[in-house]
Amino acid sequence: MCGIVGYIGHREAYPVILKGLQRLEYRGYDSAGIALYDGNEIILSKTKGKVADLESKVSNLPSFSGNLGIGHTRWATHGVPNDENSHPHFSNSGDLVIIHNGIIENYSALKKELIKRGYTFSSDTDTEVLINLIEDIQKNSNLKLGKAVQVALNQVVGAYAIAVFDVKKPNEIVVARLGSPLAIGVGENEFFIASDASPFIEYTNNAVYLEDEEMAVVRLKKPIKIRKIKDDSLVSPYIQELKINLEQIEKGGYDHFMLKEIFEQPHAIKDTYRGRLLIDEGIIKMAGIEDNMGKFLNANRIIIVACGTSWHAGLVAEYIIEDLVRVPVEVEYASEFRYRNPVINDKDIVIAISQSGETADTLAAIKLAKEKGAFVFGVCNVVGSTISRETHAGAYTHAGPEIGVASTKAFTTQITVLTLIALRLAKAKGTMSSTDFRRHLVELETIPEKVEEVLKSDALSKEIASIYKDAKNFLYLGRGFNFPVALEGALKLKEISYIHAEGYPAAEMKHGPIALIDENMPIAVIATKYGHYEKVVSNIQEIKSRKGKIIAVVTKGDEQVRDLADHVIEVPETLELLSPLLTTIPLQLLSYHIAVMLGRNVDQPRNLAKSVTVE
Repeated sequence: MCGIVGYIGHREAYPVILKGLQRLEYRGYDSAGIALYDGNEIILSKTKGKVADLESKVSNLPSFSGNLGIGHTRWATHGVPNDENSHPHFSNSGDLVIIHNGIIENYSALKKELIKRGYTFSSDTDTEVLINLIEDIQKNSNLKLGKAVQVALNQVVGAYAIAVFDVKKPNEIVVARLGSPLAIGVGENEFFIASDASPFIEYTNNAVYLEDEEMAVVRLKKPIKIRKIKDDSLVSPYIQELKINLEQIEKGGYDHFMLKEIFEQPHAIKDTYRGRLLIDEGIIKMAGIEDNMGKFLNANRIIIVACGTSWHAGLVAEYIIEDLVRVPVEVEYASEFRYRNPVINDKDIVIAISQSGETADTLAAIKLAKEKGAFVFGVCNVVGSTISRETHAGAYTHAGPEIGVASTKAFTTQITVLTLIALRLAKAKGTMSSTDFRRHLVELETIPEKVEEVLKSDALSKEIASIYKDAKNFLYLGRGFNFPVALEGALKLKEISYIHAEGYPAAEMKHGPIALIDENMPIAVIATKYGHYEKVVSNIQEIKSRKGKIIAVVTKGDEQVRDLADHVIEVPETLELLSPLLTTIPLQLLSYHIAVMLGRNVDQPRNLAKSVTVE
């Protein structure tokens, strides 16, 4: 949530920061702003609305230039979305300016104390409290900006990623993080600051990722100086070479990032198993599993923690792991797991799933699991993210940047990684025969090609979308491995079209949802030809007898469901446990086309953010 961009160097800062904010729009926001120092004064422009609104506002200013600046997209927490609450924020003197992601939980007590000392506030934000706290410490203790920031952060409770500069010292920016990501791009006598690397990838391939409770002073013509906020100890900067490129974060001719990412799935799935699925050798090779095989084989159970789409991927994994490995699996919402008192011990494996690797609730669940002695394995997409550093071991999905807020390729690549893990453990544990293992490897290798085939149903999905775009409610039904796909299909529709939708196990329809069915209710049914096929056909007949409109996802060549359904979308035949990789595609396309037809902001749906870094 929220986006931070900063620049100090020899370039004009405004174009760099504006483009950076545009690249961070996927994070979710309701206002935007930029502050520049032009050598004489700080020039500020901020507004409720989109980055395009900010750009329009800046175009009316007589001058907006400088080689030092910070920019921000805000997702409202403290204070409604408006111009006053937008970032950046000034201190009372006007000398200090800040941008901030996160929440300062004790801001109210701090604000009351600052008011007693004569400070005034023009916004309702916790951020304005923080910048005035920094100024108060700087003024009363005669400290340099970096030290004042450090002292202030030791007094606050909450989460933050901040960038601060002082008009009296225009050669430096102070940054810090706790619970919200922050990266520093290192160029030739220039530095870039951002929530992730996408805003500066065209300028430098070198980046430093701050760890939690670290701060850095970025000065021109000097190396980065990083310190621990708590104890002031120095930390040696680790400069990573970035692996993403500019082409990966552009739309590539598609109307929306979401559509691009749906169509990237064949390639993304292949990248996920590349180097791991060694078909010629008949093996799966994953370092994070191989190095910790004993822990996995001796585990009493596996607990999966995740949120949103990642939670749905975890549900699919529960079916796959229990089926193949014969070990109990529990799937928990990270947001609930962290606040109850779960029974965990050193014989448990906790698998934490997050596309961004920065999800606040999942990070808190990881911390809790580690405190209780569990071995924690991370599955995430973003290299260098916090989850990849906080877990004991893990696996990247290698899906490439996912910019659309509604996850698509994250879901299929997470399932791919989790399937690889299940197959490797089953082979090691001896719970599946060598013949069966080989059959699964061969079939998994064909999945990208089969996803390509499913994507050819795009025109059909668009046609069906045109019929049901004005529906007020949808039901999604599935059984077995495809029950989580029904949940995910409903979530996609809710996220981007704002149509109410619910996913259910098909057999649960009789226990309540059937009361909703009439001639105005579209029901998407995943009815592929596997173990529960006849049961699902019975469910479809129950729907038809109540005049419900059926959109069925079926195995290619199916005739029985075709005779019953109003609309049929075919997917190629595959093994049942791999079918979610195919059946989810038509549901993604259906949601996308309905949202477009309704004029929704597909890539940046209202009230949502790509990376949920606050509670």
